[in-house]
Amino acid sequence: MNGTSLRDLYKMKKGSSKRASSYDTTGGNRDYLKVYPGEILDICNIQGSGCITHIWMTMAPLEDEGVEEFLHRKVVLRMYWDGEENPSVQAPIGDFFGMGHGITRNFSSAPLAMSPEDGRSLNSFFPMPFGKQARIEIECNTDKPIKFYFYIDHELYEEEIDSPLRFHALWKRELTDGIKDDVSNAMFEFGGKNTTGDGNYVFFEAEGKGHYVGCNLNIHNLRMTREWNWYGEGDDMIFIDGEPWPPSLHGTGMEDYFNTAWCPTQEYHSPYHGIILGGGPNWSGKVSYYRFHIQDPIMFDKSIKVTIEHGHNNNRSDDYSSTAYWYQTEPHKDHPIILPVSKRLPLADILAFNTDDLKKCFDY
Repeated sequence: MNGTSLRDLYKMKKGSSKRASSYDTTGGNRDYLKVYPGEILDICNIQGSGCITHIWMTMAPLEDEGVEEFLHRKVVLRMYWDGEENPSVQAPIGDFFGMGHGITRNFSSAPLAMSPEDGRSLNSFFPMPFGKQARIEIECNTDKPIKFYFYIDHELYEEEIDSPLRFHALWKRELTDGIKDDVSNAMFEFGGKNTTGDGNYVFFEAEGKGHYVGCNLNIHNLRMTREWNWYGEGDDMIFIDGEPWPPSLHGTGMEDYFNTAWCPTQEYHSPYHGIILGGGPNWSGKVSYYRFHIQDPIMFDKSIKVTIEHGHNNNRSDDYSSTAYWYQTEPHKDHPIILPVSKRLPLADILAFNTDDLKKCFDY
């Protein structure tokens, strides 16, 4: 692959620049695909050796009406490399591009961005190499038809791609299983000891050789209390090559892993970490964080398991969702079929449910 830093821009490059897009092939201005509810559609199928260098996407209602609620959780993005049948990338489109909860916000990072207007311009700069083929599909689970616009910029090479690693991304969602909220607030927030990592929220597990390059994490605080209600006391624990607890990479708190501090609520974005959504009073409501290991990728030779506690000692029951990003050798561990759209939609901002009611929402 060609160097792409500012320092490398003057160097001669090999290959050819290509683009797949939704432009109107008649020369008109209908530069979008019409996508209907229930449709699964290939938007590109690139043959040869190459690398996707940039993806831009946006969506709008087909008819002249408002944007459908939670649209960005209802459309699923999948990517397949070199003829594989199980996708290497599978996520709701908004989550893949950096933010969950079925909404968008303007933010900018090194590999991902949601740009104006209102974050509905979705951009990825992750390099995505392929040896023989790159195929990208979308699955539409909307209530009404949409317009789908896209660019997929890529390079094609005459020689074989220079790495066996392929790009992967996986979304998941879980109502975390905490303890009953019938103890003192100090015990609920800080009590107990986690000496195994069992019960942690798992971003993803992979088998093969590669490196983990980051994630976004979206939390909906489901605890209703007037007491101190910080949701993020849990430590990150990343287990490399099957190692036991304590893992080689053991952190000190959720906000610390995301390069922030002191129970933050301020929204902030930088190239490698940020808070896109800061939540409400007393850490209530919904939050979105991201952390990218671009300068510090986490390497593994045989396997990796990236986890974080949901509250200290996994005491909290909150709505967690995440997308993890990594590169690895193929074949990869099969990704499960994504949750149906009814199980992907966010919960209401104000909840009057008990834990049993919530678990029914998730089919637990």
